[in-house]
Amino acid sequence: MQRIISPSLLAADFGNIQSACEMINRSEADWLHIDVMDGVFVPNISFGFPIMEAVKRYCTKPMDVHIMITQPEKYVQRFAKFGADTLTFHYEATDQAADIINLIRKEGMHPGIAINPDIPVSVLEKHIGQVDLVLLMSVFAGYGGQQFIEESYDRLAELTEMVKRINPQCRIEVDGGINKHNAGRLFELGADVLVAGSSVFKAEQPLVAIHELLTA
Repeated sequence: MQRIISPSLLAADFGNIQSACEMINRSEADWLHIDVMDGVFVPNISFGFPIMEAVKRYCTKPMDVHIMITQPEKYVQRFAKFGADTLTFHYEATDQAADIINLIRKEGMHPGIAINPDIPVSVLEKHIGQVDLVLLMSVFAGYGGQQFIEESYDRLAELTEMVKRINPQCRIEVDGGINKHNAGRLFELGADVLVAGSSVFKAEQPLVAIHELLTA
């Protein structure tokens, strides 16, 4: 599969969403990553539907939406309405994963499932055949700017083997502490999509930073 960079809007200047989106439009990034947090599943609150509406107005790239919320099934239809192309929820947030995956696909989005670093990769095995994307968190969900957890390399290798065996068309996404120093190894180990926040939006030259991640 192609390498994809999905810059995380969480690290952008919220006061200038239009400028951030226009930069992504000009860049080599294929997706824009949007983190939605409810302050319950994770101890932080981020933007919601009004920001998504603004992003859809300005950004021409697909919206890669990662929801860190409880009861994700309640909001699937609204995320579809506000333009999500991929909708990824957390395995830990529900005991109705299969139903939520089906609902996401029914609403015309690509379903994804995510796990935090303390969740065994093996729990995903029964769902990989149903989803289009698996998101492996390489930091704990909830805050940007965290340091990459080194054990994520081994977890990615395990996940890659599982995906190749069960559903080779499923994309693997890695999120957390991504930079030009670890991007190359992550791609080599099987990642298809890398989410990068601070290393893109805090860079002096974001367009160059995206290129360096993609070619690492």
